[in-house]
Amino acid sequence: MLPNSCLPANSICSAAAGIAGNVFALVLFMSPIPTFQRIVRNQSTEQFSGSPYIYTLLNSLICLWYGLPLVSPGVIMVATVNGIGVVFQAVYITVFIVYASKAKKLKMLGLSISVIVLFLVVVIISLQFFDSHSRQIFVGYLSVASLISMFASPLFIIKLVIKTRSVEYMPFYLSFSTFLTSLSFLAYGLFKADPFIYFPNGIGTILGIIQLALYFYYKNVSTVYLREPLINSCA
Repeated sequence: MLPNSCLPANSICSAAAGIAGNVFALVLFMSPIPTFQRIVRNQSTEQFSGSPYIYTLLNSLICLWYGLPLVSPGVIMVATVNGIGVVFQAVYITVFIVYASKAKKLKMLGLSISVIVLFLVVVIISLQFFDSHSRQIFVGYLSVASLISMFASPLFIIKLVIKTRSVEYMPFYLSFSTFLTSLSFLAYGLFKADPFIYFPNGIGTILGIIQLALYFYYKNVSTVYLREPLINSCA
């Protein structure tokens, strides 16, 4: 337990980390905007998939529920960032459904309804069958499982970068924002002594570091490969 003199400093640091995490996460939530500008402009979803937005919506809903005082008092920054995430994903999914083909519309509507139903089931079960402490543990494990499942995307990108020796599919600002978001909530979780926050974000921070290291390594490698043909042709 922290001495009383350390409590104000701990509160200030945790608040700063939480606010920073919210700001960096906002950058991530806004990253698909160019994709949806193209969808609206062309009035078609083309070959784009709506699945990532469905998965992110489910993750945001579960983590939002975990961050609310009814489940986890004192970690409101988790609720705010995921509340923002829910709004963004809902807008993206709505736009996707509007401009999708009939088959995609039905699929996205079905998945969206399934996510809402699943979330409501989680809420009802956690309220009806668990006391306050057990509820936090139950929802906490669900949020960790949900966050870890989201790591499939950065792992795929890491594999793709190594395979292609190119950072074309790994924009720097996205990797950097992901790293800063995970690092901020890792710090927030540590200040709050909440393993359900710092554990998954610790993994996210490690993946972010790997992505950044690969970016700088393969960026240089790609530059060398691009220059080699010019050097050879002039020899």
